[in-house]
Amino acid sequence: MENCLLLVWSEEEEPDIEFDRANDVVKGGAISCATGASPSRFEAAIAALREAARSGDKARILEQLGIPLLYIDENGERQDLTEEQVEALFDDIFDPNMLDMLQRLDLSKMTVEKEKGAFFALGSLWLVVDEKGQPKVVTVNRQALLEAATAAVDQADLGQGRPID
Repeated sequence: MENCLLLVWSEEEEPDIEFDRANDVVKGGAISCATGASPSRFEAAIAALREAARSGDKARILEQLGIPLLYIDENGERQDLTEEQVEALFDDIFDPNMLDMLQRLDLSKMTVEKEKGAFFALGSLWLVVDEKGQPKVVTVNRQALLEAATAAVDQADLGQGRPID
C-alpha cells in the first residue's frame, strides 16, 4: 500500500500525505493501488460533486463527468452518451434521487476495484481516473441506485426487527 502511495505522490505537486495515509484503505483495497490516484484526489472530486449537486448547477455537475458517459436507466438499458446527449437527458440522468445521493457521497463509503475504478451505492456511480489523474464520473446507473435504495430499506427493516418478505 505504501508503495502505491509513493508512486501516486511522485505524480502530484503537493500531496496530502497525512490525509492519504489515513484514508487510502476502503472496501475493496487501497485507493492508490486500485486506481492510481490518491485518496485526496478522490476526496476533492467527491467534494466537487457534492457541492455541484447541492447548488443544482448543471454546468458544475457536467464538469465532473467523463465523456462518453455510460448511462444505465432503471430498466437496465445501457447507453454511451456524448456531451450533447448528457445535456439533453440531464434531468433524467440526474433526477432528485441521484442528486440526493451525490450530495451524500462520502469517501469512506467508496469501494474500489483494481483497474476498474471506484464506485458508490452498489455501482450507482462509477469514477475512473482520467489521463490527467483526475477522478471523473464515467457511469451513472439508475437501476443500481434503485437496488441500493431497496437494500437500504431492507437493512433498516432488519435493524428494527421487522420481518422481510
